[in-house]
Amino acid sequence: MVTEPGLAAQSFPPEAPEQEAAAPERNPSTWAVLRPLVLRLHFYAGVFIAPFLVIAALTGMLYVFTPQLEQAFYAHELHVPAAATTTPLSEQIAVAQTVRPGEQLQAVRPGATPTDTTQVIFKAPDLPDSYQRTVFIDPHTTEIRGDLVTYGSGQALPLRAWIDNLHRGLHLGDTGRLYSELAASWLWVVVLGGVALWIGRPRRNRRARSLLAPELRPAGRRRVLSWHGAVGLWAALGLLFLSATGLTWSVHAGENVTAARAQLSWETPAVTAQLPSPPSSDVGIDRVHQAALGAGLDGQVEITPPEGAGSAYTVQQQGRTWPTKQDQVAVDPSTGTITETVRFADYPLMAKLARWGVDAHMGLLFGLVNQLLLVGLMLALLSMIFWGYRMWWLRRPTRGDGRIGRPPERGVWRRIPGRIMAPIIVGAAFVAYFLPLLGASLLVFLVVDIVLGSRARRSTGV
Repeated sequence: MVTEPGLAAQSFPPEAPEQEAAAPERNPSTWAVLRPLVLRLHFYAGVFIAPFLVIAALTGMLYVFTPQLEQAFYAHELHVPAAATTTPLSEQIAVAQTVRPGEQLQAVRPGATPTDTTQVIFKAPDLPDSYQRTVFIDPHTTEIRGDLVTYGSGQALPLRAWIDNLHRGLHLGDTGRLYSELAASWLWVVVLGGVALWIGRPRRNRRARSLLAPELRPAGRRRVLSWHGAVGLWAALGLLFLSATGLTWSVHAGENVTAARAQLSWETPAVTAQLPSPPSSDVGIDRVHQAALGAGLDGQVEITPPEGAGSAYTVQQQGRTWPTKQDQVAVDPSTGTITETVRFADYPLMAKLARWGVDAHMGLLFGLVNQLLLVGLMLALLSMIFWGYRMWWLRRPTRGDGRIGRPPERGVWRRIPGRIMAPIIVGAAFVAYFLPLLGASLLVFLVVDIVLGSRARRSTGV
């Protein structure tokens, strides 16, 4: 949430207190001492981070509906008329190799239904990381339906890959990804600070309605604040979820998340492809597929051929909706027997939560319901940002000197007792280490605050 952004405070007279504000406390509580600091931090995040959040929200809403867009734009490549007979996978791969002669086979995704094409995936060392080339084959006639560049483990087709990279990094590479990491790093801070400010705001009416429902009158800043606070309270949990899951994809914080998961043994388990001895023969991909089906790996699966001598085939389900289907098996090329099985049901809890979190963030876990919830969260975030800037405008002086909104007062940290300030500094240092962009931008905010304060003192002669 974004509350009352503005510039330096010294040159403005104090604002008249709102009618419901309580009288100053003689012995202020910890929250009363901390509130001005939280308010000022919330204000700076609103001014400087909100534009990044706007970009993330708009591009995220566009990404949410890419599954439907893919089905519409690439219907010819993805779907074929149903038929009673199916050509062996080995023959379909041979046809695909005529399109990509000499290229290394990476994986094969047989159609999950009779109307789906088979996706034969080839490695593309000439393309950026995570990109591959995919040939789409009619499993009934071996007709070549398309040859496209695909992206990531989700086999994103060109349109979804373009939107994905727009949301992730504005098509500016790793440098562009800093924008989304900055947005995700600050979103949880803005949300928690906003919730604390809204719940802890002095008010005579302590009924739940004053927290959960916006005021319809009177017009003005108070009504705008009520919409900003109430909507923010309803959206808080969802926005915290998006912040946490978004950080897992980030450049710097994402590395720390990966390292922490490894240290805590929260990594996603995988079957072991290494065999005790090199296989003497290869039963072929069709036998491997049948073995996986016999082990219960239904739906969309991806078959990865052996990486070399002494390696097994691996087969993994690709179902990422609810209930999640991510079972895996390793298959011995010599015999076609399964050497190891990993079931999603047996994943550690944190590995399951990570899978579900990523899929829910992408709008996949619960299908259309998931997509609509994400759109609702993004609209709520955009609305709160608008209301935040609206409040900033409503706080402007009316003397016509061109200055804009009045901010919370400066220097509030000096009045915070050391017993409270010391843990805050230690906690901030820890968070800054784990989320480097948040720490760096926090230092920028501090420098800006000092500069603005210095200018204000010079202008008033204090």
